[in-house]
Amino acid sequence: MTPIFIGSRIYRGSSYGRLHPLSIERVPTVMDLCKAMGWLPEAQYRTSPRAKPSALRSFHTEEYLAALVRAETQGEVSDQVAQRHGLGTLSNPVFPEMFRRPATAAGGGLLAAELVARGGVVYNPGGGTHHGFADRAAGFCYLNEPVLTIQRLLAMGLERVAYVDIDAHHCDGVEAGFAGSENVRMISVHEEQRWPFTGALKEDAGGAAVNLPVPRGFHDDDFALVLNELILPAVQDFAPDAIFLQCGADALAEDPLSRLALSNNAHRSAIRALRDLAPRLIVSGGGGYNPWSVGRCWSGVWAEIAGFDIPDHLPDAAGALLRGLHWHRKGQPAPDMLTTLKDKPRGGPIRDEVRDRVAQLRARVLG
Repeated sequence: MTPIFIGSRIYRGSSYGRLHPLSIERVPTVMDLCKAMGWLPEAQYRTSPRAKPSALRSFHTEEYLAALVRAETQGEVSDQVAQRHGLGTLSNPVFPEMFRRPATAAGGGLLAAELVARGGVVYNPGGGTHHGFADRAAGFCYLNEPVLTIQRLLAMGLERVAYVDIDAHHCDGVEAGFAGSENVRMISVHEEQRWPFTGALKEDAGGAAVNLPVPRGFHDDDFALVLNELILPAVQDFAPDAIFLQCGADALAEDPLSRLALSNNAHRSAIRALRDLAPRLIVSGGGGYNPWSVGRCWSGVWAEIAGFDIPDHLPDAAGALLRGLHWHRKGQPAPDMLTTLKDKPRGGPIRDEVRDRVAQLRARVLG
């Protein structure tokens, strides 16, 4: 199957609020950049449907979904709802598309599952909302798209799904959704001592999870070790029918909500390494709160998926898009972030603590 990109106009102009980390436009930037590069022909684009509450109830409770829809309709929540369901908080505020937008991301994931039924690769950059719980919002996530998508894959008859998460933050909602499962293996690489403060090395979610907390400054060479010595062997050992790669961009050096130091080359290397380990691959977005680093990274992810070469220097239209981005934070991006989509490699000595943790997890998972 030809690789498919799933997008929607609902992301354009939709914001969690002027000062929220998700005040920036991410999916529209990726769509616009990919079109400017000539990478998004109509035949490879699908408009994401909006998932109906009936489909969302496979994971989320009816009470929570009703509260979420009501909050969008009324534009406010009571103190009781805020406390019970995590709506109307600083992290998960009330905003005009607070149900429709995440329901569209979830619908994109469900569509992705259907599209890869017979094999192939699908990209849903609006997905990857891995902090949502069955009955409450958390960490900017109102609905848990990865859980819903993987549930759909399993309902279609697949026996094993590997979930790989390279977001800077631990995938606590996904882990809660599949704790103890024999059908899902979750592998998460995330910054240690970073919110939500879960995903410790010893935590394995009843045998379903492989959690690797990594230290500040985690760089490309550290990532290469983790990819080759832990992620790939753990996926191969599981022999999945499908792989879901959550490609959060907040582990990049420029992101304000982590202290990791990856370049966007790491994300593309993960796709190259994983895509042949299962007949089906779904790639999503996730975290990422610097408009330039996210747009560049996720556009490069699509180039890797769809087989397009990334030029050393952007054409004028693509460069103009990057120069036209705005951010409420002070400061401007480095000049090369406006002229190319490829970061320079960010390597360094591989630290003993990374090696030791990888060795511990290899011994536990592979015996």
